[in-house]
Amino acid sequence: MGVFRFDDKYTAPTQEQRERYMIGMIEEKHFGPEGQIVLIEYPDAVYLKDDIENIRILFTGFKDKQKAYGEAIRLADHHEHKAPHKNLFAPGHKTGEHTEFTDRKSG
Repeated sequence: MGVFRFDDKYTAPTQEQRERYMIGMIEEKHFGPEGQIVLIEYPDAVYLKDDIENIRILFTGFKDKQKAYGEAIRLADHHEHKAPHKNLFAPGHKTGEHTEFTDRKSG
């Protein structure tokens, strides 16, 4: 059948795909940090939602459905071992230095 990858949560899956493959949910499993990767199994498909990067993948057909579990584990591992985002800009109160503001106009 096939694997359909969507890089935007608002376009995935199409109404036709939902009506054809996503009927009669069997099981829902959560992976990754705070369970933000969700694997939903249907009789004819497996739907993988990654709410961290807003990726959606629909696996259809017997052979492709088997790939979904490996992809869910791979994504969870990727997110758990990814370096945390470094904020290059920090407010002054977080740097540990206290500075006073003086009004230079009142001289």
